[in-house]
Amino acid sequence: MNNHYRDSRKIDPTRGAMLGDGTPNDADRVEIGPTALAFAEWEAAGLELPDLPAMRRYRWERLVSHVIERDLGGVLMFDPLNIRYATDSTNMQLWNTHNPFRAVLVCADGYMVIWDYKNAPFLTAFNPLVKEARSGADLFYFDRGDKVGAQADVFAAEVRDLIHEHGSGNMRLAADKPMLHALRSLERIGFTVTEGEELTEKARSIKGPDEIKAMRCASHACEAAIRVMEDFARSHVGDGTTCEDDIWAVLHAENIKRGGEWIETRLLTSGPRTNPWFQECGGRIVRPNEIVAFDTDLIGSYGICVDISRTWWIGDQAPRPDMIDAMRHGHDHIMANMALLEPGRPMRDLTFKAHQLDPQYQRLKYGCQMHGVGLCDEWPLIAYPDNFVEGAYDYEVQPGMVFCVEALISPDGGDFSIKLEDQVLVTEDGYENLTTYPFDPRLMG
Repeated sequence: MNNHYRDSRKIDPTRGAMLGDGTPNDADRVEIGPTALAFAEWEAAGLELPDLPAMRRYRWERLVSHVIERDLGGVLMFDPLNIRYATDSTNMQLWNTHNPFRAVLVCADGYMVIWDYKNAPFLTAFNPLVKEARSGADLFYFDRGDKVGAQADVFAAEVRDLIHEHGSGNMRLAADKPMLHALRSLERIGFTVTEGEELTEKARSIKGPDEIKAMRCASHACEAAIRVMEDFARSHVGDGTTCEDDIWAVLHAENIKRGGEWIETRLLTSGPRTNPWFQECGGRIVRPNEIVAFDTDLIGSYGICVDISRTWWIGDQAPRPDMIDAMRHGHDHIMANMALLEPGRPMRDLTFKAHQLDPQYQRLKYGCQMHGVGLCDEWPLIAYPDNFVEGAYDYEVQPGMVFCVEALISPDGGDFSIKLEDQVLVTEDGYENLTTYPFDPRLMG
């Protein structure tokens, strides 16, 4: 049998020049994406792939429409997740979060420019919506030293020229997270800089049809990774050497194997370290007949965040009755609260009509009842009644929003916590729970 290079270089040798998501079937391409493992699992599950060019156009149109609605010349984005939303491109994402060297300008006429690492202008070439790739947005002290202000002036002048050409000269500019020198230079050159996070969060909050397909795929990949992690935990806990980090590392590895990207937190703990919640996983050896609880906070396939939580009982003995009661209470909490999700419902209702936690779980409850999700945790945040801020979220639930519905059941002064969370899509007539991973049957009693 002849092995042709044209086949061996393909991500999926069974397909032609293009993959089912509308991207080149070329393993040597610059554009990142899911692996053959992910595609095979999605095909076996009968999932429909997103049309990525259509998804990118939808996001671009969302940003442009929000610019026009606010009478702006453009929106200037430095946040790596906003840049991913605008361009669907990545470049050293985590490094970029604390060394901001990228920026994207979307002008009122739709003209989009990226400032990227000077040696990597090719990273956005796959997306025809990005009209120019420049460099020079690296406005942090490590990179520019005492001349950062001078470079900020150069950068601001480029933005001004682009707005004059593609934003009708409208000097009202939204910006999300500008470095201090960038903000001062933009204002000094005549821009009125307005809040960009409000614009980008609102744009990102309504998912289009292909974003929803991408999220279904990412959710399936995340749950497949969780299954491998659970199998590892159940087969290795009790050997006297398996620690929390060993279990957590499996989720990282399986996420990467499917084309996922990173995990934002270290929220997996065991036994008494689950209470209080928010301790980070470490070298504690997990003992038999203990709880293991985790929150994925996972940036997965297609850059989609899958933020779900589960709690397992691992051991041959039965969990205590108080643990079962807490688990059932947490399950009731998220099921009752997700049932509130429907188009047109005031977000205020999600706070004040929600399931009430029992008194012993109030002090250590989670920081919110639910929150938006897309490329990461996103707007809005739905608070518990005692943390509600009047006027902060005077909006209605809309179709296409996706919420993570949370429950943290931590007995005050107790030695365990139950952490549960599902990811839920708001549909035209209600909701759809995108999370299918089962709840531990022994904890459910």
